[in-house]
Amino acid sequence: MTTHSTAHYFLEALVDLGIDYIFANLGTDHVSLIEEIARWDSEGRRHPEVILCPHEVVAVHMAAGYAIATGRGQAVLVHVDAGTANACMAIQNLFRYRLPVLLLAGRAPFALHGELAGGRDTYVHFVQDSFDQASIVRPYVKWEYTLPSGVVVKEALARAAAFMHSDPPGPVYMMLPRETLAETWDERAMPAYLPTRYGSVKAGGIEPARAQAVADVLMAAENPVALTAYLGRNAEAVSVLEQLTLVCGIRVVEFNPVTMNISQDSPCFAGADPATLVAGADLGLLVDIDVPFIPQTVKSADRLRWIQIDIDALKADIPMWGFATDLRMQGDSAIILRQVLEIVVARADDAYRRKVHDRIASWQPAREAARARLRSAAAQKGSSGAINPAYLFARLQAHLSEDDIVLNEAVRNAPVAQQQLRRTRPLTYVGLAGGGLGFSGGMALGLKLANPSRRVVQIVGDGAFHFAAPDSVYAVSQQYQLPIFSVILDNGGWQAVKASVQRVYPDGAAQGADAFLSRLRSGRQDERRHLADIAAGFGAYGERVGDPEELDAAIERCLAALDGGRTAVLHVDITPL
Repeated sequence: MTTHSTAHYFLEALVDLGIDYIFANLGTDHVSLIEEIARWDSEGRRHPEVILCPHEVVAVHMAAGYAIATGRGQAVLVHVDAGTANACMAIQNLFRYRLPVLLLAGRAPFALHGELAGGRDTYVHFVQDSFDQASIVRPYVKWEYTLPSGVVVKEALARAAAFMHSDPPGPVYMMLPRETLAETWDERAMPAYLPTRYGSVKAGGIEPARAQAVADVLMAAENPVALTAYLGRNAEAVSVLEQLTLVCGIRVVEFNPVTMNISQDSPCFAGADPATLVAGADLGLLVDIDVPFIPQTVKSADRLRWIQIDIDALKADIPMWGFATDLRMQGDSAIILRQVLEIVVARADDAYRRKVHDRIASWQPAREAARARLRSAAAQKGSSGAINPAYLFARLQAHLSEDDIVLNEAVRNAPVAQQQLRRTRPLTYVGLAGGGLGFSGGMALGLKLANPSRRVVQIVGDGAFHFAAPDSVYAVSQQYQLPIFSVILDNGGWQAVKASVQRVYPDGAAQGADAFLSRLRSGRQDERRHLADIAAGFGAYGERVGDPEELDAAIERCLAALDGGRTAVLHVDITPL
């Protein structure tokens, strides 16, 4: 008779499901897993690689970065209620990104007197026993479960994987009681298990009649526009969108983009501001986007006819959404747009093609004017201690390749970064989808793990930098040899907080007194913060630059360190708050 612990079958299930990594922040609840991994290592048996992360926010965001690059969810292992709470902000981000991750948390043991293996044997096991641990993340997961017995561990994990990978994908949560992990089972008692029979459910296209209807409206439109934010998580969708825009003459706006959705070199790319284009349009497409514009600032949207194509059309997890659409379709945008494209191509005659050609040509002056404005903004270098962000991003763009991956967590300067850092290839840009700052450090590590031969560049404001658990980011970077390039924009505080007060109270007391409670330093001469030193403590190359004349050389030194296999951090003093 061969017996194994639940932890053994748990690891077997992860292997069967194709899990490559366990991003882990361990605690007393994981003793059986630690023991089983050590036993497997002694036997030379393969299991998912464990990446130890000193903070849970880094662990979850690493899984996010890996999922963006590969489309496959990984496991994140955290410690009971405390680890779940630390992970929650990152899980909220992944929920809004619609990225798969298997969040696994221990559960405080329940046995009190030594009657079960794994029962309570220390003080903390009493104070970490909560009534409803899952409530911490319940609003941000697609499925939750407490593993009741090791006999169902493989089927439970297969079900979790099916939920996290089914469209729209997202996080799932499972709790693992310590006694359950320590249970032992005769192999003959374990039920038959074929993980391929528990697969995910994928979105598809639409019925031909509706595809025909979309094609009809598109071909009749004189000035159609498309708004998108996360279509580019599927590289095929980018290609199809670019073809459709050229065939139909559609201008594309990326408002708060989560990914690169259309090449910025395309004649149909129209920037990031929907207001002007919507005002002159007669048809609008919402394609894989949560917030296409701010309704109170785009009043003209009400007169357009709108078509929505989205992997998550209903937005059921946003209690109030507020964007009326005339034709709403849920499905895979790559498939749906290709259905429409094939119809348009088959129908288009010479007259239609000439009309579209002339329409696209008519946009050229506006595109040239937009490029001139960007060049003009980038030409303003700023002054010592106050480098102009547009100049910084333009100089950074000059040193990057088209294949480099950029993460934009510049917050208030994010639109400027998006404009100046021209991205032309799918999966080379990642912006913020959720409401939690501090995503870019861990996500950069996950992207680097999945793309070891490519540069990964993290752009982060000084306020967001604090949220990212940067010591954990650079500790993981050092331990697992995952070099990234961090560019920290230091304006001395939270510009977003100040701007929000100014929008609501433009003539208020805070404006009059310049008292927005948003500065992160007092401005004293002795209060100079060296954020790059945090990374240097973990072996990274770091420097600070405040003179625009020295910026290019600083970027070059950082990229040389990065190309040499060393994490680099550039702390840049930009126009202050």
